[in-house]
Amino acid sequence: MSKPPLSPQQTASGIAINPRTLDRVIPESRRADGSLRKERRIRPGFTPQEDVARFRSSRQQAVDARTLPKGHIPGWVPPTASVPESKDQQSKSAKKNEKRREKRKEKHQDAVRESWDSEGEEGISAQPVGQEIPPLQLVDSNTPARGQHSEKVEQTVPEAASLESGVDAVADRLDKLSV
Repeated sequence: MSKPPLSPQQTASGIAINPRTLDRVIPESRRADGSLRKERRIRPGFTPQEDVARFRSSRQQAVDARTLPKGHIPGWVPPTASVPESKDQQSKSAKKNEKRREKRKEKHQDAVRESWDSEGEEGISAQPVGQEIPPLQLVDSNTPARGQHSEKVEQTVPEAASLESGVDAVADRLDKLSV
């Protein structure tokens, strides 16, 4: 006969089996004030009300058996190794779509290779195919944000020139820093 565990599991009412004597007991515990409660023995055959199982009809038991375990996601199926379909089993449109995907992938890889090569030679990175960078817009701190109104709406030419010169100065400093 195997020995019971050193830290036995407790029932809902707190009853556990004493590993030394194999009696059912309520283990000793500490009160809030720090004093110790004694271990209490439970008479054989006694089942406290908390441990009595409620009556469940056969229909309720069937529903309980069908419920998902805790943490389970409904509809999730563990991934399996997918077997690629052979080209003979694919429909005509599926074959066309596969060819299109392959062409797109090759086109994208070529664009990446070209941009990589051109970056090393010229120092400027090429744009990926089909993507454009919107032009930069200078924003004056005196002009209101979009959707807001202010008294000073007109921007004079000297202010715009000072903004551009400030941007140029910053760009020059950055060029000097990069060696």
